[in-house]
Amino acid sequence: MIGHHLNLKQLEALVWVADLGSFRKAAHHLNTTQPNISARIAGLEKTLGLPLMLRDAGSVRMTPRGTEVLAQARVTLREAARLVEIADRADLVDDRLRLGVTELVAAIWLRPLMVRLNETYPNVSVELTVDLSRNLDRELASNALDLAIQTAPFGTQVSGEIELDEYGYVWVAAPALAHQLGAGDVPIDSMLKHPILTHTRYTQAYLEVVDHFDTKPTQPMRIVPCNSLSAAMNMAIDGLGIAVLPHALLAQHLIDGTLSEVSHPWHPSPLRVAARYHAERAAQFVHSAAYTAAACAEAFRTAPSQDHNLRSL
Repeated sequence: MIGHHLNLKQLEALVWVADLGSFRKAAHHLNTTQPNISARIAGLEKTLGLPLMLRDAGSVRMTPRGTEVLAQARVTLREAARLVEIADRADLVDDRLRLGVTELVAAIWLRPLMVRLNETYPNVSVELTVDLSRNLDRELASNALDLAIQTAPFGTQVSGEIELDEYGYVWVAAPALAHQLGAGDVPIDSMLKHPILTHTRYTQAYLEVVDHFDTKPTQPMRIVPCNSLSAAMNMAIDGLGIAVLPHALLAQHLIDGTLSEVSHPWHPSPLRVAARYHAERAAQFVHSAAYTAAACAEAFRTAPSQDHNLRSL
């Protein structure tokens, strides 16, 4: 039988060397040694009787026949994963998931996502990256991430994308500052008397905030960008300015009274969040993780409160 001559580990090595462009990186991902990866590829090439890769100056390029074998290797690995699904034995999947999320996702429903992933795939280790969406985009493009849960706009084109939710913005300030601003709609002039705390530079929200307040050229703008939403939120709690941040991040503070809503008739466009991955080469558990993220986003949206959501999951 053909199984006496080649095995799934050889095909797995071929796929990861091709995707990561390096024997060393493939070895790290598969938690083995570089000589082991080299031996798997060499064994596969010997069995098939043809070169699959060209190795020069630290780079790896597929041969034309190697590209054909690579495509079939992906199909074979997906079919093997399907056998595991049919048997309902997700515990047999022994791999790692390189997951990237934005800070907002980390703050609101990452914990239930991690719990669900562990329950479904107990032998899959999750390597977590929390970063700005544009950085996650670059990581996804370079195959350094398997799944990115990020906010639009997206720079990298992918074949797998699941829309998760949109998160609207709210203006907030410390209760004393909010009381000083008054109960009615606060005009731009009054807003600009205080620092405006918002997202980091060059994000969609930051650019929209600058455009909005730039309609008052005679009034100096004190826009304070911050690459940490939680830091901007804490600055607002400490009375250091007026913040415009996603409501989902602030909900509990508004309930507790540590922050008060400021009425201003304009808000940045809602944050659009999606789970994104390269579907044509993703393992089955990556697809599953993306849909699990969608379920967690839905549970958060429909729960009476953030705290209740986290408890119920």
